[in-house]
Parts: sequence; structure tokens; C-alpha cells
Amino acid sequence: VSRSYAASVPDTFIRKQTLTTGERYITPELKELENKILGANERLLVLEHQLFADLLEAISAQLLRIQRTAFAVAQLDVLASFAEAAVQNNYVKPTVDDSDVLSITEGRHPVIEQMLKGSLFVPNDTTLDETENRMLIITGPYMRQNALIALMAQIGSFVPASSCHVGVVDAIFTRVGASDDLAAGQSTFMVEMTEVAEILQRATKSSLVILDEIGRGTSTFDGMSIARAVVEYICDNIGCKTLFATHYHELTSMDQDVDGIKNYNIAVKKRGEDITFLRRIVQGPADDSYGIEVAKLAGLPEAVIKRAH
Repeated sequence: VSRSYAASVPDTFIRKQTLTTGERYITPELKELENKILGANERLLVLEHQLFADLLEAISAQLLRIQRTAFAVAQLDVLASFAEAAVQNNYVKPTVDDSDVLSITEGRHPVIEQMLKGSLFVPNDTTLDETENRMLIITGPYMRQNALIALMAQIGSFVPASSCHVGVVDAIFTRVGASDDLAAGQSTFMVEMTEVAEILQRATKSSLVILDEIGRGTSTFDGMSIARAVVEYICDNIGCKTLFATHYHELTSMDQDVDGIKNYNIAVKKRGEDITFLRRIVQGPADDSYGIEVAKLAGLPEAVIKRAH
């Protein structure tokens, strides 16, 4: 307030500061508001902390009830998802029991069949047990879908097949694909052998083992010898259900030497020099190797294909 009006200032105004042009005043109400504003942030933090502490105390008093409810909701979520997938993708209810059987009729890969919406997915049958069909030596793909079907059945889901019977599988072991750990000084072959070693040490008679092209990372004779030794060890010492994919044709004679081994291959239709892979797994060893034909389908130059032949 300028000095010329200082005499008119009400008694409720308290002088706070003298300026060159007048006096600055404050009222009790403004002082109270100032204190509220300046202390608001501190009071906010105190209040927030107290509310949070009260919330934790309330939750802890109902902890078991909340956990049971969350578990029930999670189970409902999973089962509802299983049911929706089963209806949408034409899954069937598997028979799950304490037997040693893994029997799948017209099994399908739950992921790949979705990616091939515009083309035909060819289903395949599988029979595995711990006696006459302990190990299937396969010259061709299709193994992973069987592991997925076994896993889906044991977690309570319907499965992509026309029928399915799954006994106890206490673990699923896989050695598939090529990888290395060069930073740790491990080559692709060393990683492969390390994983195979772990499988041979940990698998039990009730396990499901999937091995793809064991021994390919070293010389032909070494690799084939390792592959055969692994097959014999699994059959003789472990006795678990095993799918063993290989292109070592020398191994296909093992069904005559070791009980429980069966040979399967992917069916091929020949038209002169052209071949078509039918994606159907049939019993028996492959009558030929089609590596050069696959290379041709992949687009290798004609001169390379001719020289390979």
C-alpha cells in the first residue's frame, strides 16, 4: 500500500516489509495460507507414506485370502485359454495316465499349422513306449511337435491331434539346432556334446528325449561313432522314449542290433529327376539321401548341383 494510503490500512493488516514506494502487509488468513502452501509438499509425503503403510497393513491381514484368490483367477485364465484354443484349433482331449505310452494319431505342430494357414499341414502318427518302441530313428523332420503335444497334455490342455494317449513324462530333453559360446571358448560341437552329456546324465526311463543330428559337428567317422554310441547308451542304460533324427544311413541298421529301435523316414515322390517331399512320416529307413535335391530346391547354382551329382 502506498504511503499516502497508509492511514487507511485496517487494523487486521500486519506490516511485513517497507518498500521504496510503500508498505507491504499481510493478514492472519494470508499467513495461515502461506504456511499451508509452504508445508503442503512435506505433509503430502507424510500422508502418502501413512496411506501406503495402512494399505500394506490391510493387505497383510488378508494375505492368504488374496493369494488364494489370485491363484484361482490365474487357473481360470489358463483353463479358459486352453478351452478357447481347443475350440478354435480343433484340438482333442488326450488320455493321460500312468502308463509308459506316447501314442499320437494325426499329430500336428500347434505353432507351424497356424503359420501355414494358406497351405496344407500334413499330420503324422507317433508311437513310443519303453519296450518295443523306445527309440525312433528318423531320417526327416517332425520331432518337436511330439514334445509339444506331450507337454500340452500334461499341463491340462487339449492337443492338436485326432487322438492322443500320453503316459508319464517326467522331463523333456532336447538337443536341437546349432549354437556356440565362443566367448567361453566353446565351439558349436562342444556345446552340442555338453548338452548331450547333460541329457545322458539326467534323463530317466520316464523321460522324453529329442535328439537332432548328433555328431554332425566333427568328422564323419567320429560323428557317426558318437551318434551310434549315444543311441546304444540310451536304449541299454536309460530306456526312455526317444526321437532321434539323423542322416547317417549307417545307423538305420541298428533296428536289427538293438531291441526297441524302429526306423522312420519322410515319404518322397519322385518324377524323373524331380522329387516332392510329402511331409508324411512312414515306417522304414529312407531308400536314398536327398541332400543334393534339397540343395537344388534351395537355389544352389546348376553348375554346383551337376558337380555334386
